[in-house]
Amino acid sequence: MTGYQFTFAGHSLMALGSGALFLPDHHLLCVSDLHLGKSERRARQGAAPLPPYETRDTLSRLEADLTATEATTVICLGDSFDDRAAAEALQENEKLWVKTLQAGRRWVWIEGNHDPGPLDLGGMHLAEFTLASLTFRHIAQADQTGEISGHYHPKVSVRARGQTVTRPAFLIDSDRIILPAYGTYTGGLSSHSSVLSDLMRHKALAVLTGSQPLPVPMPRQPGP
Repeated sequence: MTGYQFTFAGHSLMALGSGALFLPDHHLLCVSDLHLGKSERRARQGAAPLPPYETRDTLSRLEADLTATEATTVICLGDSFDDRAAAEALQENEKLWVKTLQAGRRWVWIEGNHDPGPLDLGGMHLAEFTLASLTFRHIAQADQTGEISGHYHPKVSVRARGQTVTRPAFLIDSDRIILPAYGTYTGGLSSHSSVLSDLMRHKALAVLTGSQPLPVPMPRQPGP
């Protein structure tokens, strides 16, 4: 299991190459913006189609992370489904897969802007979740400390080995962590966008996802 280890709000954490955040002392795995059912929602709304395997791919990666970490608590930071109809349209084998992953674990669905309110897929449904000095919510709020959120799908572009690399990325500073989108086919917002630059402190760090997570100072100008 590869990851970038760091300390935040008095807790030991690991930013995994997959885009999941692991808290080993609490056996807790946190993911954000799964957007399950994205291909179904786009087809329903007449948008350009996507290959219809994104839900299975996302669940397969999540299952691998759960196996590797042996996490007993899972927090999904909102926008777990592309909309309510997409959640309801999941195939029966996909719903069973979700319930199998939940078995024997505490599972928390944080409400997002795409999926407000309870869904009939087991687990707890909360607006936010607090654990000691940490608060898990979907969208970052100003003047917070110990906050872990998602929503913005941050991505970062850097020069590496003579070429430009763009990847989803964690954004980390002394007050907050913003997770990358975990779901397959989710887009991203560049770290130099005004909303992310305004949220993150000057010395914020970006950790690019991938087989070897790459920590860099958070870029605040357009990439190379």
